[in-house]
Amino acid sequence: MSPLRVSVLAYPGCFASEVYGVPDLLTMAAHVTAAQGRTEPSYETTVVSPRRRVLASGGARIDVAAVRPSDVLIVPGFDLPPGRDPETALARLAPELAAIRVQAASGAAVVSICVGAYLVAEAGLLGGREATTSWLHADRFARRYPDVRVRAESLVVTDRGVTTTAAFSAMYDFALRFVRDHDGPGTARATARVALLDDTRSTQAPYVDADLLPTAGRDFSSTVKRWLDQNLATRYDLSALSREFGVSTRTMLRRFGAEAGQTPLAYLHTARVRRARHLLETTDRTIAAIASDVGYRDPGTFTAIFTRHTGRRPSVYRATTATPPIRNDHRGREREALTTD
Repeated sequence: MSPLRVSVLAYPGCFASEVYGVPDLLTMAAHVTAAQGRTEPSYETTVVSPRRRVLASGGARIDVAAVRPSDVLIVPGFDLPPGRDPETALARLAPELAAIRVQAASGAAVVSICVGAYLVAEAGLLGGREATTSWLHADRFARRYPDVRVRAESLVVTDRGVTTTAAFSAMYDFALRFVRDHDGPGTARATARVALLDDTRSTQAPYVDADLLPTAGRDFSSTVKRWLDQNLATRYDLSALSREFGVSTRTMLRRFGAEAGQTPLAYLHTARVRRARHLLETTDRTIAAIASDVGYRDPGTFTAIFTRHTGRRPSVYRATTATPPIRNDHRGREREALTTD
């Protein structure tokens, strides 16, 4: 049997340890199977990127190969301090999001580590699926992607060929399950012993530290954001927005700013651009029509705001990210079996 092709997607700002963690454990598993008499390698691992150069979080340089067809694509997490909006980081990763979509469309099983789930969700793979991520970010992730059924207590969740994991060390929980499914429980147990890993964990609940969770009391701004998300095309009017929530404009700006760290209008621009990116990637609607859909009557204004947020004009963004719709084919169902938990 030919080796399973496992690719890890490296990108600017990713955690280098999460790039190499799963491949390193698979190397240990290969040593175990070799000691058991297997002569052929079980896995072929490659670090890939749509870019020529990648600097990970902290400035570590990662050597990469071009993205190639794979059986499993692993998406590591990135540095996301509590309270920081992931939008800025995600807006710069259009080539990576496109690569994830292409790999999924070709039948690869997609796996995210920790907040790598944000990339998989932005790529459109988690809508209607169950998923997990770091407990520290699970609530904010659920608010950003309301169509994802977040299982915040879980270490590893697989739903129809897409796997997500909890924070950092959960990459090893995934890797051990992966070895168990591919090489058998004996090899997985032996690999865990060699690596000094706990292969009996089933939940991240014991690790939750309430003192580290984002500050409570953000209900007001969350409610306002939800209303803005549902009314993207509505003309922005601070007075009307304030009346909607029964406060003065001064109170609206003060309370929203204290909780969200920005103005309602700044958030609205971000939400509109996020929706516009999705429409550019997945539809053939004209740029003028998309601008109108998300609330900009002047396409020139839309282009300027979109470019400021993403670093690319809408036409360039579409040209580099638009991909065919993801399909569920026989190959995809075979890859799903590789990571079923």
